[in-house]
Amino acid sequence: MAERRVIVVGATGFAGALAAHLLWRHREFELVAVTGRSEVGRVLSELYPRYRVPLKIEELTDEMLARCGKIDAAIVGYPHAAAAPTVAMLHGRGMRVIDLSADFRLSDLHTYERTYGLHPRGELLGRAVYGLTELHRRQIASASIVANPGCYPTATLLALAPLARAGLIDDVVVDAKQGVSGAGRGGALEMTHLSYTGENIIPYKVAAHRHTPEIEQELDLLGFSSPVQFQAHLVPLDEGELVSCYVTPSRKVEISELEELYSSAYADEPFVEVVRRPPGVKEVRETNWCRLFVTADPHTGKVIAFAALDNLWKGTSSQAVQNLNLMFGLQETEGLL
Repeated sequence: MAERRVIVVGATGFAGALAAHLLWRHREFELVAVTGRSEVGRVLSELYPRYRVPLKIEELTDEMLARCGKIDAAIVGYPHAAAAPTVAMLHGRGMRVIDLSADFRLSDLHTYERTYGLHPRGELLGRAVYGLTELHRRQIASASIVANPGCYPTATLLALAPLARAGLIDDVVVDAKQGVSGAGRGGALEMTHLSYTGENIIPYKVAAHRHTPEIEQELDLLGFSSPVQFQAHLVPLDEGELVSCYVTPSRKVEISELEELYSSAYADEPFVEVVRRPPGVKEVRETNWCRLFVTADPHTGKVIAFAALDNLWKGTSSQAVQNLNLMFGLQETEGLL
């Protein structure tokens, strides 16, 4: 039996259910309970047959936690604002927590409240580590609260990080496209209904996407401190995400320099693959991989960087497991290959 005991809180949503699936089959973690605010008493595999997790969905209570005994870690799959009090409670009980919501991604309280509204537990912001493994590996390893990144920021930041570190971004426009699972199981009907999304592409949250401050925060740490033009689109896919980044470079850049820059940046990364042609989302479906392609347009002088990933996997749940592996001293690839 694995020594590391974990629970998934909010396992009835897409992200929580997938996290439970990955942990149930993980050799080094024991999934001891799954909870939900709906479907209580139902076996998770009845709600999500493909995942085959034979645990009953329980209500998260003091009695339930006491019955579980020692719990080392929790993945919390609640929406923003709803997650923070639960993260605080679990953290107070000595668990290491990975939060899948936006509640602890932004380090500045004013920025959070301008973007999402009043923060229920703002005093904990300083204790959380932003959970993009490839950028904050050392801090994640010792963290007690990890704020798992948004799926759009994961792809965007991996696409832009080498350029930002090298001081090569003067301006950037990010054109992002995602499947309907990104809206979540409880997403607005008009965002997920087949009659609305089938054979259609829809821009949404125009000039107001909540992931923009998250992207800007992390790029600022890498050396690029200007606003980012970010636009999301809903496309008729179940899972999958592609971001296309159009960068005005700070100087002329040759393709050979870009290829070397990206190859060097990600040479030792187990889940980032720099490829020689633009990637598609089918290449990364149901994996923890992010595939990147970068080139330069000699006509405009722009740098173009693409990133493809599965929004529910590397964009959310499998990245959480990658981080959990790191937090408990395991190989990052454990349970994910």
